Amino acid sequence: MGSALNWSRVSKAQETMKQAMSKFLEYLRVRNASPHTIVNYGHDLEQFLNYLTPPGALAVETQKVTHQMIREFMGYLHEQGLQKSSIARKLAALRSFFKYCLREGMMKENPARLVPTPKLPKRIPTVLSAEEMTGFLDELDGGGNSEHSQEKKTHKSQVRKVNAKPARKIEETLMLGRDRAILELLYAAGLRVSELTGLNLVDVDEKDQMLRVRGKGNRERIVPYGGKAAEALKRYWNLRAELIGQCESRGSRAQPEAVFLNYRGRRLTQRSVGRLLKKYVKLVNVNWDLHPHSLRHAFATHLLADGADLRAIQELLGHQSLSTTQKYTHASIRQLMDIYDKAHPHA
Repeated sequence: MGSALNWSRVSKAQETMKQAMSKFLEYLRVRNASPHTIVNYGHDLEQFLNYLTPPGALAVETQKVTHQMIREFMGYLHEQGLQKSSIARKLAALRSFFKYCLREGMMKENPARLVPTPKLPKRIPTVLSAEEMTGFLDELDGGGNSEHSQEKKTHKSQVRKVNAKPARKIEETLMLGRDRAILELLYAAGLRVSELTGLNLVDVDEKDQMLRVRGKGNRERIVPYGGKAAEALKRYWNLRAELIGQCESRGSRAQPEAVFLNYRGRRLTQRSVGRLLKKYVKLVNVNWDLHPHSLRHAFATHLLADGADLRAIQELLGHQSLSTTQKYTHASIRQLMDIYDKAHPHA
């Protein structure tokens, strides 16, 4: 009898906290938090709940969670070998959750507020020089007449032949133009990959070379793009129309409102953009560790190096805080030091 009563109390306490967590995640959706954030916060909160309620233990009610419990959870995560950045994110999830509970009257104070954030090392983004970035993008266009360029073009041709599959012939013939437009736009406008894949045709103003971009929290901003990206986009439109036509002839249902499509005519995914960038990096320089965000880093660092105002770069990137943008000043200083060390006779 007593055992049944205890299990009832455990279930009720767990259910109460689970309901609060579900309401919090729904609140994040209403506030237009990114799906990635919502999924991660959900996992983090579930892990905390499981930590508080191991098998056979009495569950803790939401309002009885203390900062000591959260500190112990942080210590447990450290013992499990998690990186400080992952622990900091989980603490951020708990802070947001308990702040929500406080605002909704479920608690009298936020217990996570008193738990210090793990000190994280300052990470300076690794950035290609403007010359390296230009050379890389030109390779996608078959640019360059050097013997080295010819070797790379031959290698590309061989790779395409080895990987050729009849069902994906459309990918070989049309996707290079699409991929060039994608990479040019990532670099020219400093877009996050989610912003790029979320672009619709109505968001592109070809006349004024402007993009309407939806960033974090569904916040909109207007971003210009340059001549090379405009040329790449112009070439892509014809390829895109051909791609949609071939998809429709196969009976595939396309998503014509999206700017960038896969070979099935559907909106391109963020993961696909990462894969295609890795593919081209291997064909150009196997030693580069590039990902889509690297082009955003390059956009900001090269603007800063050429004298652009930090506030203007903040607006273009869609950063809420100037401190987030300031990390690019450290990257620029590091590049200057590298140049000095290589070029100065007394370095």
